[in-house]
Amino acid sequence: MTREVAIVAFAQTDHRRRTDGLSETEMLLPVLHEVLDRTGLRTRDIGFTCSGSSDYLAGRAFSFTMALDGVGAWPPIAESHVETDGAWALYEAWVTLLTGEADTALVYAYGTSSPGPLRDVLSRQLDPYYLAPLWPDSVSLAALQAQALIDAGETDEAALAAVADRNRAAAARNPHAQLPGPRPHGEYVVRPLRTGDCPPIGDGAAAVILAAGDTARDLCERPAWIRGIDHRIEPHAPGVRDLTDSPSTRLAAGHAGAFERPVDTAELHAPFTSQEVILRKALRLDDTVDVNPSGGALAANPVMAAGLVRLGEAAARIHRGTSGRALAHATSGPCLQQNLVAVLEGGAP
Repeated sequence: MTREVAIVAFAQTDHRRRTDGLSETEMLLPVLHEVLDRTGLRTRDIGFTCSGSSDYLAGRAFSFTMALDGVGAWPPIAESHVETDGAWALYEAWVTLLTGEADTALVYAYGTSSPGPLRDVLSRQLDPYYLAPLWPDSVSLAALQAQALIDAGETDEAALAAVADRNRAAAARNPHAQLPGPRPHGEYVVRPLRTGDCPPIGDGAAAVILAAGDTARDLCERPAWIRGIDHRIEPHAPGVRDLTDSPSTRLAAGHAGAFERPVDTAELHAPFTSQEVILRKALRLDDTVDVNPSGGALAANPVMAAGLVRLGEAAARIHRGTSGRALAHATSGPCLQQNLVAVLEGGAP
């Protein structure tokens, strides 16, 4: 019989434009304490720890080893790290719990985007031989994708502005959001994307606790059971992809069971308004689904933690009883290159 695993607690920072004067460890500590306090667990009670971050953002090699000071590595712990968004760290922890190697797991992620030119830093994700030397930054690539959507007749600038307005209006109810409430659409950054179509640059961190079976029931009144989770990847070169579609998202969702029956909530990691249009189509989400009630990545986009935040926000709605079946999505790389989809449910497994 397959083991049942659930998200039993979630915590995040208040996402800010800058966190000058705070190290990654100092930013993480309050979040780690909060997520543990929600369950009554202590570090010694955690069977497995996994983190997500990027040395490119931190500006030094093996930066995650310093962040471990916030967890405490003595007595010795079972620990791992992924050099990407923390949603993928959650996937590794989920697999570890499924194997029975642990009953509980702590997953955390963090990113400080403020110290350097984020658009240039993210260009290091590109093919190093042919594309990266041209220095196409993350916003320019997203603009190519948005223009492809407009040219295909699937959206227009007014519709993209409406996506931004809806997300940031929802963020007015989120005390952790960096940009709560509607904002001016602003000037063009790279046509057809205006400032309102783009995510804020900021710093932040998030953490969740996973638990298996009866342990999850003991730790949380209403666990968010992970019914399915899968991740897939598009070809590395944007030029060989149809930028108006996301087959990897659709495939991951199918394997996660997202199409077996409707969801009532979807937290989509769509840093640009045009990407929400693509994800809604790939995930077959209609207007009955509450999309990004937290405000999504347009309201707060802590790079390397924003995907984990989507999973945590979806789980939190199940914990509160405001959702019965939720979908969470995370992405990494340019133009929705890598995509992870999870389906969460409340109630008995």
